[in-house]
Amino acid sequence: MGRNAYYEETVRSMKTDVLIVGAGPAGIFTALELLRQGSRKKIVIVEKGAAIENRHCPKVKTGRCMNCKPYCHITTGFSGAGAFSDGKLSLSYEVGGQLPELIGEAYAQQMIDYTDKIYLDFGADTHVEGLGQNEEIKKIRLRAIRAGLKLVDCPIRHLGTEKAQILYGEIERYLMDHGVEILFGYNCLNLLLEEGARCVGAVVEKKGIEEEIRAEHTVVATGRRGADWLEKLCEEHGIAHQPGTVDIGVRVEVRNEVMETVNRVLYESKLVGYPKPFKDKVRTFCQNPGGFVSQENYDNDLAVVNGHSYKELKTENTNLSILCSHNFTEPFNQPIAYAQKVGELTNMLGSGHILVQRFGDILDGKRTWQKELARANVRPTLTDAVAGDITAAMPYRAMTNIIHFMQAMDEVVPGFAGPETLLYSPELKFYSNRIKMNPSLQTNIAGLHCLGDSSGWTRGLMMASMMGVIMGQQLAKEEE
Repeated sequence: MGRNAYYEETVRSMKTDVLIVGAGPAGIFTALELLRQGSRKKIVIVEKGAAIENRHCPKVKTGRCMNCKPYCHITTGFSGAGAFSDGKLSLSYEVGGQLPELIGEAYAQQMIDYTDKIYLDFGADTHVEGLGQNEEIKKIRLRAIRAGLKLVDCPIRHLGTEKAQILYGEIERYLMDHGVEILFGYNCLNLLLEEGARCVGAVVEKKGIEEEIRAEHTVVATGRRGADWLEKLCEEHGIAHQPGTVDIGVRVEVRNEVMETVNRVLYESKLVGYPKPFKDKVRTFCQNPGGFVSQENYDNDLAVVNGHSYKELKTENTNLSILCSHNFTEPFNQPIAYAQKVGELTNMLGSGHILVQRFGDILDGKRTWQKELARANVRPTLTDAVAGDITAAMPYRAMTNIIHFMQAMDEVVPGFAGPETLLYSPELKFYSNRIKMNPSLQTNIAGLHCLGDSSGWTRGLMMASMMGVIMGQQLAKEEE
């Protein structure tokens, strides 16, 4: 009997101790740490996507995005987007979200170090980028200070896209071999609440058949893909939350020669600025030396741009994102919908594809033509991106922030704001309205815990994984 067939037969009217909704890093590390703590609790994970060995993007063969249904294999399935991302683990509490504000900076760093050891146990590369070479780092920092930017020190453990899939595959097998039941292909429809005060499980569905899974503890860890869904549940069930942040920006691609020093010394340059006139927070994110620009598709057919790099396979380009943080005030309370509208408008201009434009054309007030890309020094690694005008869809405030930030970056990395530098759009990061909880990760609804990027507290692999580890330890304490 196949693995998935077994779990299909055991899902009927299930009861469990711990129900985890979503098999991304936060969810799987919750289960993993429960096992490592010797917990005897029965653990069930429901995941709408496939097992990691069954996740395959057809673009490898077709050369273009096929807009797979019912979900994108790049973002959905065991380990979430982490398995198909660049696989970078940020080893500093200063990077990856606001969780340190909740649990304390010292404890956050302690738990990052602990979680990092788990990754090493499962085969992560022992080499850490961004350590040593202090004199060269000082020179980069000095240029950043002169440009009005802050260089954030953050050692990076780079898994690589192909190695990340192997590592998370090992974790998947470990969980299953130790009794964790993972129900693939199951979509969570709603939470089960008793008298509005306690969560007792969730309603799930597969192929139109609804089932109830009752649990003492329900952990929602649905990642960025589930942020909009969780936001609606907060309103429906009175889960305490506050308006969150959305990041709107672009993915920038330059030749490796431009980024050579930064790539060698830091691997990933995490720079933050507050450019005039708006002084919004703007930052670099997810730098991929020798990497590829990629496309991801959300359930509502929204196409967004991302980037990744392999350990072995390299290109002539480096890509990274520049993100503008948008914090809204009353009466507006739909930040995710706002960012989606920006993305939809950009997709409309690109006829469902990612748009790409040269920085020099943006400054000249003209669109980019495909023939101009074909003869340029910087060739797009996202080959099916459509040349056009991203400024026709990007909000004025965000576009102004991006232009001024890139010009400041050019003082740190000469050539970064060159005329042939490519900008892809839309790059959007959806974070749920931040769920209110205590340092033990308990929400105002008894028995309900919300983790990872969908909770609004984390951004990225390590911080989400670490939050799952803390959750696992908290649940294991009940058995002491």
